[in-house]
Amino acid sequence: MYKQEKGVWEKHIDFILMDIICMHTMYIFAYVIRHGWNISYFLEQYLGLEVILFLTQICVGFFMNNYRDILRRGYFEEFKKTTFYVSINFMMVFVILFMNQSSSEFSRITLMWSWGLGIFSLYVERVVWKEVIRKRMRDHEQLSHMILVTRKDHAEEVIHTMQKKEYSGYEISGILIEGELPDSKVILNIPVLGSTEAADDILKKVVVDEVFLDIPIYEKRTKKIQKYCREMGITTHLNLGPIDEQNGNMIVDNYAEHMVLTSSIRFADSRQLFFKRIMDVAGGVAGLCITVLIMIIFGPIIYIQSPGPIFFSQERIGRNGRRFKIYKFRSMYPDAEERKKELMAQNKMQGLMFKMDNDPRIIPIGRFMRKTSLDEFPQFWNVLKGDMSLVGTRPPTVDEYEQYEMHHKARLAVKPGLTGMWQASGRSNIVDFEEVVRLDTKYISEWNIGLDIKILLQTIKTVLKREGSV
Repeated sequence: MYKQEKGVWEKHIDFILMDIICMHTMYIFAYVIRHGWNISYFLEQYLGLEVILFLTQICVGFFMNNYRDILRRGYFEEFKKTTFYVSINFMMVFVILFMNQSSSEFSRITLMWSWGLGIFSLYVERVVWKEVIRKRMRDHEQLSHMILVTRKDHAEEVIHTMQKKEYSGYEISGILIEGELPDSKVILNIPVLGSTEAADDILKKVVVDEVFLDIPIYEKRTKKIQKYCREMGITTHLNLGPIDEQNGNMIVDNYAEHMVLTSSIRFADSRQLFFKRIMDVAGGVAGLCITVLIMIIFGPIIYIQSPGPIFFSQERIGRNGRRFKIYKFRSMYPDAEERKKELMAQNKMQGLMFKMDNDPRIIPIGRFMRKTSLDEFPQFWNVLKGDMSLVGTRPPTVDEYEQYEMHHKARLAVKPGLTGMWQASGRSNIVDFEEVVRLDTKYISEWNIGLDIKILLQTIKTVLKREGSV
């Protein structure tokens, strides 16, 4: 039997449970520091808050992939992940208390102590437990015994590849050679058990949990070994080929009644996509309410300074080449698009985007609106419609898109967003379009809900400080 651990939750349930225990222990400890051993007051006032904290932990852990690759993280990376995890939990608690109009009933000192002690205790717990697990793996406890079936001239390369990834959960305990046997009975300190012709006898005599078949799929020998393993209840893995580091996201899938090897720049989790859409809808509704207020205040000023429509619409390119209309408050004179060609020589961007300092096409109030990003608010309608997302990659204009090279299209693999990694990294301080593409591609390949929240917070900070806008 093969234990298939698809989900991070099933794989790291030990960390999840210990995080919950540590967080709640520190919460109670913080309460005792602030209020003493007043149990009746705790049950009356603070027990409900503990339930809220438990629910936020489940939500944050479920949607933000905080446990992915936890065993491979270094100390500093773990500290950042732990701090982010605990901080998001308590931010959600504060929001819930605020929305419930009950924040004044709870001691802020207790919550701050809970936050600080939570970071400390979870960090120590994670580091210690990771060392325990790593020690077990180094001592070969609970490791699966793997037999490698390969050719003599290919054995070392396959072994190097399979041993390159730490904490994989298996050890190669022996090798079966297809074809001519090597002179040595050991390859890279792993014993050669014999030829594949004697596979049935060898596999019956050794401890083996899994067999890795690195020989052609349609050879008779491959099918025979698979048959032997199936009869003996041994799990087999058939090598379909090495994974290119540039295209590491691959899965074997059942597609249209065929077994296929599917590759993509990023495989999105349905629960995270659902949560992302919930964020978009909530953000879109809130953003449109603010848009109405901005229109009431700035709409007349725009019209007085430059008679014409208050809103500006333009065809842009969305996910994988889809076309849609983007909406903004008009910050330029009506003939801005016609004058753009005359100003191309002053373009500060290196590549297929246009930006310039002191753009003469911008109306006076438009400079303020661009500096504060107020002109972008009508795009919340695009977000609510589903053309865009709160976080993504900025949509190119049609003329920019028509000049794209092949690798530039990678940034269109997701819905365009109001903000993205390159805006949060400095907005228009970045003048190299290839750097924009690199950051956008990095965002897509590393995407998760936690990254979206991080980018949103960084964007708010950047806008408030007015960094990089023109």
